[in-house]
Amino acid sequence: MFPPGPGYTPTSSSVDSPLGSSSTRLSFEDKEKYSTLINSGTPPTICYLAQSFTDDPPRTGSHFGKEEQERDDAATASTLSTLRAGLPSPRLDEAPPSRRRRRLALALLLTGPLFLALAIGIPVGLASIKSKQLNTSGPTKQANGNSPQPQPTSHPLGPTTGGDGSLVTMQDGSTFTYSNKFGGFWVSDPNNPTDDSARPNSWTPPLNQSWDFNTGKIYGVNLGGLFVLEPFISPALFQKYPGAVDEWSLTTMMAADTANGGLSQLEHHYDTFITEKDIAEIAGAGLNWVRLPIPFWAIETWPEDLIFFDEGYNHSGRYGQVNFLHGTMGLANAQRALNYIRIITEFISQPEWRNVVPMFGILNEPLMPTIGINQLQSFYVEVYRMVRSITGYGAGKGPYIGLHEGFSGPDPWTGFMRGADRVVLDMHPYFAFSGGPASDPIATGTGPAAGGVWPARACQSWGNLFGSSRANYGISVAGEWSNGWNDCGLFLNGIGFAPTYGGNCDDWQNSANWDAATKAGLLHFAAANMEVLDSWFFWTWKIGNSTRGIVESPLWSYQLGLEGGWMPTDPRTAAGTCAALNVPLTAAPTPYPSWMTGGNGAGAPQNVDELVWPPNILNGGTPDQLPQYTATAAVTTLAPPSATGTNGKNLDFGNGWFNAQDTVLGPGPISGCVYPDAWDNTQASGTISTACLSQAGQ
Repeated sequence: MFPPGPGYTPTSSSVDSPLGSSSTRLSFEDKEKYSTLINSGTPPTICYLAQSFTDDPPRTGSHFGKEEQERDDAATASTLSTLRAGLPSPRLDEAPPSRRRRRLALALLLTGPLFLALAIGIPVGLASIKSKQLNTSGPTKQANGNSPQPQPTSHPLGPTTGGDGSLVTMQDGSTFTYSNKFGGFWVSDPNNPTDDSARPNSWTPPLNQSWDFNTGKIYGVNLGGLFVLEPFISPALFQKYPGAVDEWSLTTMMAADTANGGLSQLEHHYDTFITEKDIAEIAGAGLNWVRLPIPFWAIETWPEDLIFFDEGYNHSGRYGQVNFLHGTMGLANAQRALNYIRIITEFISQPEWRNVVPMFGILNEPLMPTIGINQLQSFYVEVYRMVRSITGYGAGKGPYIGLHEGFSGPDPWTGFMRGADRVVLDMHPYFAFSGGPASDPIATGTGPAAGGVWPARACQSWGNLFGSSRANYGISVAGEWSNGWNDCGLFLNGIGFAPTYGGNCDDWQNSANWDAATKAGLLHFAAANMEVLDSWFFWTWKIGNSTRGIVESPLWSYQLGLEGGWMPTDPRTAAGTCAALNVPLTAAPTPYPSWMTGGNGAGAPQNVDELVWPPNILNGGTPDQLPQYTATAAVTTLAPPSATGTNGKNLDFGNGWFNAQDTVLGPGPISGCVYPDAWDNTQASGTISTACLSQAGQ
């Protein structure tokens, strides 16, 4: 969701790099659910927010019988190049600052970017199990003429379900009143914490019912900045440490600052940035999906810290070079990526969790112009083969798979993987990063002309883009978009980079100064985007305050837009916006072919024989010339939460591994190989030790 990284030349398409996403339905580590549905990432069905509220972080262990161990997360790291501001670049033999994987279940269940910022989309319905238990839910009654809504049921320890006006007690003991005028309700059953009957609103099915892309629309938000830090989303954290430009440099400096708590400051951020109340507000805004980026280091880090990312943005952990499927270590890093995608797939495909993760975006914003189209498509085919070998084919068997289009627009994906089971194309349309001055005004009055040229421009630009994608590829979603008609915002372009906007950005960094015409223009612009994109995730739900005590990127905060009056309070009201602007839209070609939604014909893709794995690597060489890993390592398993019911019996959350027949070992270093610098894609393959090649592919 950021401007192009180093070395990227914008094409004629104004689509910003799409964020890889996975959809999950929210469900907390202890899955007590207030169902206010929200979906993020991909197909929304009602989602439960998966949050971990226990004191101990989830543990990862070996799936192959090794002693289970807790692993610390290394502070972000990835793409190469030395940090700016004079920060030293950590050596491979020096592990970066580590941090506990607090609330890992939340990240995975909510979806989000894994390594490289893998994103998982999440349908929402709030969950938060407490050690105190309740019992059953009570009778239902009609709510505002919309849908059956459970009547709050009293119990000495609190309610088990409730709708609009009910009281919710959060994990920290504080309470808030659940406000949802759309028929949504939450559910919390201590003896059945995986109860998936909650829903966010009357027009979105509960989590325990399938999402239908032929009839449903995703109205979602991203939970950006929660587990993958970005300077413009959490500016105060970066302002506290001058010289920090990305999560890697921030955590390096933070770890050294023991007087102010060191990395415990990150724990505080994870615990407070998004809470149960945020999820309830998202559902109360008429939204039904949540998309959550999570980093690969939430799963594991290696002692050598050979970490990587798919793109060189400051939200990929470390700003710099691209070393995924590119450069000398590009193939080895892709092998690790495949393994992490496998681990997540095994977890979210379990029956206890599959309803809360209906879609999995496998890769975040890969730079296809740098990586290469054949290389990226070969990786996608290999991921598809691996995922479906775990889940099987057909609706209900594992998640939808989200593929980011690589900043290429839809054309290279026409006809890609025909016959593939439930694969969605994800694009991230942004005006902000087009590189122009954005000189046309948006504050043009409060009537039908509000927004000036911008609402019609959204209808035209994105109508052509998504109309083409849905007609020539199939199911397509906008994993990210924003109200950023210009690129103003504190740190929006990265720390130290100037905006391209031709006006005064101060006007757009403090919404307290906006007049009625400005808000009306933004509201009209938002409605146009909502209608033309059809199924979407706004970037992002929340922007944190700067040290000035205000949000300095207000165009990017859905929450602030609701409070300030420049975001629709009901996304359905956007219907008809483009027609009123005399911009006709092409309807989605529904029903989609049955194989696209897991029906007849879903199986192996039909036209991918030329996409071999592993491929040749640009700026690297052929696979036999490149260092690789070998299948010798025990595989990390994402351990589920643990809890007991009111009867004292342990509750079943699965064991973290869906397919018991998946016993292949994970990638590990070749004995005797001295691996090249994983952060430097300029190394010549001819200098690689033969020991690194002798066992490659075994």
